[in-house]
Amino acid sequence: MGMSAGGGARRGGRRRNRASSEINVTPLVDVMLVLLIIFMVTAPMMTSGVNVDLPKTDASPVNADTKPITVSLRGDGSIYLGDDAVSGDQLVAQLKVLAQDDPNHRIFVRGDAHIDYGRVMQVMGQITSGGFTHVALLAQQPQSGP
Repeated sequence: MGMSAGGGARRGGRRRNRASSEINVTPLVDVMLVLLIIFMVTAPMMTSGVNVDLPKTDASPVNADTKPITVSLRGDGSIYLGDDAVSGDQLVAQLKVLAQDDPNHRIFVRGDAHIDYGRVMQVMGQITSGGFTHVALLAQQPQSGP
């Protein structure tokens, strides 16, 4: 009976296989390509809406031909309606005349950068309490480029 008792010898002359520390990216690429294809196929289906045949009409668009009214507040506190100076008491009456008693007419409020914010809110409150519902603040866009 031939038994070997070699405790420190290699097994059959082979080295042990150690775990590789490298990441196998092939399965990751496969999964990503499958997901890409799925999203490419389903994305157009998600963005399309229901096709509706809209009725045709001869009515004019709402507020398409009306020009917004601009109320300006200068740094000294004076109020201008367009290019004309107006007092705070006459503001709503003048707006109603210019808007032809249309409470949905667009009104833009422009305030000087150095004026008190409370004053701007006071004028906007006057306008909305006069029955106007479409009141907005205007700001100057920052200059882009050199």
